[in-house]
Amino acid sequence: MKGSSTLKAALAATRLREQGIEVIDLTVGEPDFDTPEFIKDYAIEALRSGITKYTPGAGMTMFRNAVAENYARNFGATFGPENVAASCGGKQGLFNAIATLVNEGDEVLIPKPYWVTYPEIVTFCGGTNVYIETEETGFVLDPQQVADAITDKTKLLILNSPSNPSGRVIPASKMLEIFDICAEKGVYVVTDECYLQFVYPPEEVFTAASLPIDYLNHVCISASFSKTYAMTGWRMGFTIAKESWTKQMIKLQSHSATHPTSFAQYACAKALENDDKTAESIGTMLEEYIRRRDWFINALRGIQGLRVEMPEGAFYAFVDVRDILCEKFPTSADFVDAILNERALVATDGTGFGAEGFVRLSYATSMANLEKAVAELGSFISESKS
Repeated sequence: MKGSSTLKAALAATRLREQGIEVIDLTVGEPDFDTPEFIKDYAIEALRSGITKYTPGAGMTMFRNAVAENYARNFGATFGPENVAASCGGKQGLFNAIATLVNEGDEVLIPKPYWVTYPEIVTFCGGTNVYIETEETGFVLDPQQVADAITDKTKLLILNSPSNPSGRVIPASKMLEIFDICAEKGVYVVTDECYLQFVYPPEEVFTAASLPIDYLNHVCISASFSKTYAMTGWRMGFTIAKESWTKQMIKLQSHSATHPTSFAQYACAKALENDDKTAESIGTMLEEYIRRRDWFINALRGIQGLRVEMPEGAFYAFVDVRDILCEKFPTSADFVDAILNERALVATDGTGFGAEGFVRLSYATSMANLEKAVAELGSFISESKS
């Protein structure tokens, strides 16, 4: 397994700060908003109530019920608490889902660009990563691309919409086609809905959990509180899958993390029950991300040599820098190193996402930082051409 390139980039920013250098950090996929106060209050309430002990490996009953009831209210879902398993963040949920399914030699389809962790989990399980190129469709996976990639050895397809790193959203109609193709071919699907609520109008929020319950026969939803609830450090997530698959994930977790933190489960359950406050906090963040996106993407497009698709979700700009690569920085990794060393601007090389020649820039930061970043990028690229 390779180390996480996103965490490597974040570490580079930390080291510069420790040297007293003012850094423009556009690396980490972490909201710059604080966790909503009402969720913190729920955690404190749990602590004071003595909710500090072990919970079942699947998570507290109230947590699993809260997930099922929240999805029923907001998405018309019909699954029950027996389909839910709490996990230590979305990442462990993905790990549990893939590790209980993929065996040595199984092929796993991963659309490019992909989140850096997907192929590493498959490698850990002894599976074979099979990548689907999506640049020709603007990084939006097309059902026909999936159909063409399936072989007799294909066991699983991993989806992520909104996408990290591209921010692109697969329309609900295409998602449904993809699920149907996979069901017909006997291929499982794990869909990473980490950025579920961060979808910009006119695109609409879509969760596979809203589909008829039969879809859970071959689909597992991995969800997280980290991004849309600004709770990255709380390490809370969950999976939704058919009961037999869920039981296997719980078994695996019982021998690893056991369960997520008890009082964090309580706080998340209460947040799920409180639709009004949760919707308000998510709406505030989403409105600000839209404002930043609109300014940032257009500003990047104004720099000669840079190309970038307009993201419909998440909070990333996935920038094509191939037109400005040169002898000084022949690869996107070299470009990232150059702007780090010469401008203290920290970005994430696209190679870790399966896209050499691209750079991921996070706009989960202040407008002031984004303005500085654009100014530094513009002057750096201009000077490198002269």
